[in-house]
Amino acid sequence: MERLKLLVATTNRKKLEELEQLLSGFNLDLVFLKDFKTEEVPETGKTFEDNASLKALGYATQTGLLTLAEDSGLCCDALDGAPGVYSARFAGEGKSDADNNSKLLRVLGVMPDNCRGAHYTSAVAVARPGQVLKVMTGEVHGIILKEPRGSGGFGYDPLFYYPGYGKTFAEVTPEMKHAVSHRAHALKAVKSFFEEFLSGCKA
Repeated sequence: MERLKLLVATTNRKKLEELEQLLSGFNLDLVFLKDFKTEEVPETGKTFEDNASLKALGYATQTGLLTLAEDSGLCCDALDGAPGVYSARFAGEGKSDADNNSKLLRVLGVMPDNCRGAHYTSAVAVARPGQVLKVMTGEVHGIILKEPRGSGGFGYDPLFYYPGYGKTFAEVTPEMKHAVSHRAHALKAVKSFFEEFLSGCKA
């Protein structure tokens, strides 16, 4: 079957690598934003689903390609879901992952472990020019530690303790993280979508 070209709308190198691995089994040829001259699509939505849809539709319209866009972040129970859609810029625009982690630790302070529950959420949208075809979500639940552990992953991974492994996401291999991550859960739904979509294209 002819492979379908899919634009993956991210400029985050680590997220791009993670998505490449998670999408490697699909009958798709992945292309990336860096290969196109596009105007940035503002993430003005109030939810991850809103932002994923805005990006997928915006870049599909600009490039004429089937487009996958993802928005994800960390939601802390004690902070009413914050940092949420502001996860990447929690400490301010242009700040590093380390800055965001430091701010989260300051905000949570000495809060006990039973109040430090959190979950990563991933929303993945697939669109073609003029139409959002599907939005899918996934979550993984854990606890925010009081100090970072591990050197892998990215974002809040050094603080995100996953009880199933007894380690943070920054302490496990990429394969272990991908097996249970919020993005992996969302992409399971994406895989089902593409199996049906590609079947329809073939027909």
